[in-house]
Amino acid sequence: MNRYEITIIGAGVSGIFAAHELAASGKSVIMLDKGKKLNERSDSYIGFGGLGMSEGKYNYTNDFGGELERKTGYDAALQLMDDVDAILCRYGGSEAGMYHTYDPELSAKAQEAGFGVLTTRTRHLGTRLSKAVLQKMYDYLETCMTMKFEAEPERIEKTDNGRFEIELPDGTVIDTNRIIIATGRSGNEWFSRQCDELGIGRGEARVDLGLRVEMRGNQLNSILKNAFETKLSFAGKGYTATTYCMNPRGRVVLKLQEGLAMPDGQNYREKEEGSSNLNFTLFVPNRFPTLEEADAYFRDIVSRINRNRNRIAAQRLGSLRQGMKEETGSEESGSRMRSVLPTLEAEFTDLREEVPERYLEATLAFLEALEKLLGESIDEDTIVYAIDGKLYSPAIETSQEFETKVSGLFVIGDCSGTTHSLSQAAASGVYVGRLLAGHLLAGN
Repeated sequence: MNRYEITIIGAGVSGIFAAHELAASGKSVIMLDKGKKLNERSDSYIGFGGLGMSEGKYNYTNDFGGELERKTGYDAALQLMDDVDAILCRYGGSEAGMYHTYDPELSAKAQEAGFGVLTTRTRHLGTRLSKAVLQKMYDYLETCMTMKFEAEPERIEKTDNGRFEIELPDGTVIDTNRIIIATGRSGNEWFSRQCDELGIGRGEARVDLGLRVEMRGNQLNSILKNAFETKLSFAGKGYTATTYCMNPRGRVVLKLQEGLAMPDGQNYREKEEGSSNLNFTLFVPNRFPTLEEADAYFRDIVSRINRNRNRIAAQRLGSLRQGMKEETGSEESGSRMRSVLPTLEAEFTDLREEVPERYLEATLAFLEALEKLLGESIDEDTIVYAIDGKLYSPAIETSQEFETKVSGLFVIGDCSGTTHSLSQAAASGVYVGRLLAGHLLAGN
């Protein structure tokens, strides 16, 4: 039997940053992941680095991205995120400059137009730099602990002596004093089974859905003169909508998640040349009593649009506002020269026949308010794509130190339901890693 003091299950950002804090502690640590090593990965969600290997966008804020401050306190959460950034920079992340979205002039004008402005400091690594930083972290961790991949645990049991036994697919049994579960959203199915077997309850679940908007790149110049991007919140009747993943000079790209196709945003740094467009998603959150209900709602809407293929539906803003049905096709044939050309192939159609009214209503109301803020009309050639989604894990009842009611079992990162971003997930890993390394007193 293999014996360790601490086992980390999941090698996404929360698990990696927890491991980093434990690396120099002298404790015996093993990290397990169902995916592959970084240099062998092909999956976008699992394997060393998790979603951190994507565009590597770290937003250092309490305004959005999770509720870490409820565990650690407001100032401590910000300090933990500063520490995350310092670690990233230690491994080369400083190659990407920091920018911020704070603009007091915009905030005042936005409030008059009915918006709230969410602020953050951001270090956006991009895919290439993310992979380089993660590789350096992997190389370091490999010298300090055991890492085992394609090793999703089949059984976790609490033993009579207060320790845990973890059985792996190859028959290996690990005896460990403490477990940190850091499997992210992609590990929901596996984690649900473990919660059932260990008697851990799960709270309500959330799924955000929204339309991705692609507009002229200079359309938002008047509100982006002091910042690279902005994050606007808009309250409508019975909903709050928030912009997400704003990409000046970026592209709309195809995202495949859990067997479904959605329009996603890509930063201009990911290609040699940027586009002449700007894109973002306007997300509206939905809450459900259980994860199963949330997932069913998400799958029903997205799969109907996909029609058993990687189909994305789209419509020009002008025809959407007028209630006109566009000619079906990848792009309107024989039309006049458009001021906004799509960067993602989509089927132009009538979105009112594709998308629940809730999301159309939110988007049209948001854009109307945005026109007030800009002092000009949104270009009618603006393209609206259906439908983007952001999935969350249900909240897990844990202590302030992320420990479940099963003594010695900790849940961090997005699978805890507390964090929803790379920065806060990584910060939760730093927090629990320090706690178990003995560098942080419980309750502090």
